[in-house]
Amino acid sequence: MSCWDTVADYALRSVGIGARLLPKEDFTLCQQFTLIGSGMIWNIYFGLLALISGFFFATALAVGKSSANKWLRKPAEWFIFIFRGSPLFIQFFFAYFLFLSLKQVLPIFAPFTAAWLGALVVLFFNTAAYTGEIFYGALLSIPKGDIEAADAYGMTGWNRFRRVTFPTMLRLAWPAYTNEAIFLFHATTLVYFSGFPAWRQKGDALYYASYFADKTFNPFIPYPILAGYFIALTLVVVSIFGMVNARLNRHLPKEARRKIRFRPNIIR
Repeated sequence: MSCWDTVADYALRSVGIGARLLPKEDFTLCQQFTLIGSGMIWNIYFGLLALISGFFFATALAVGKSSANKWLRKPAEWFIFIFRGSPLFIQFFFAYFLFLSLKQVLPIFAPFTAAWLGALVVLFFNTAAYTGEIFYGALLSIPKGDIEAADAYGMTGWNRFRRVTFPTMLRLAWPAYTNEAIFLFHATTLVYFSGFPAWRQKGDALYYASYFADKTFNPFIPYPILAGYFIALTLVVVSIFGMVNARLNRHLPKEARRKIRFRPNIIR
C-alpha cells in the first residue's frame, strides 16, 4: 500500500470516514502521520467550539464578578473559583459520571455521555472560568479616564460598555487570552483519557499516538509526531491572535503596542 492509499484510507478515519479497522502490523511512518493527523480533527473541534462559546460566557462572568449586585457577583465568583480550583482531568471524570447518572433518569442526557458533547461542555465551562478571570482583571485595569470621558459624552449602560468598556477590556486582556487559547487546545488531549469513551476507535490525536506507542513499543516516533502537530497548531493560533491583537491596538504607536508572548502553564 502506497502512502497516498494510506492517506485516502485513514485521513478522515477519526470522524468515521474511510477504513474501519486500524492497522495491526508493519506500521509505517505514513500511517502514523496520517492517523495522528486525523485525530487532530477532534482536538481542533473541541478547542475551537469551546473557545468561541466560552468567550461569550467568560465576558458575562467577568461583568458579573465586577458587579456591585451580590446576586450577580457571588455566582460568578464561585463558578470561576470552582473551575479554576479543580484539575481539568477531575472535571472530566465527574462530568462523565454525572451525565451517566442523569442518563438513567432522563434519556435526553444520553448524548452528553459521548465525548463530542459531554467533554465539550466541560471544556466550555473550564475555559470560560479561566477567561472570565482574565477579563475581570482587564476590567479592573481600565483607566478611569476612559470611563470619565465616556460619561462626559453622555454614554451610559450598554452604549458605554459596547463602545468603551468592552473594547478596552479586550485590548488589555488579549495577550493573556492568547495563552489561554493555546493551552485550551493542548488540554483537549485529556478528553479520551478521562472516562469519555472513544466510540469505534474514533479518538483524538493522542489516542492514535498511544495506540502506535503500545503496538510498536516505541514511543519515540508517534509522540514527537503528535508534538509536531501541536506546535504547528500553536503557530496558527499565535498568528491569528497576533493579527487580532494588531487590529485591537491599531490606534496606538507601534512601540506602545503590547506584544503577545507565549507563557505555557505547567499544570491546569
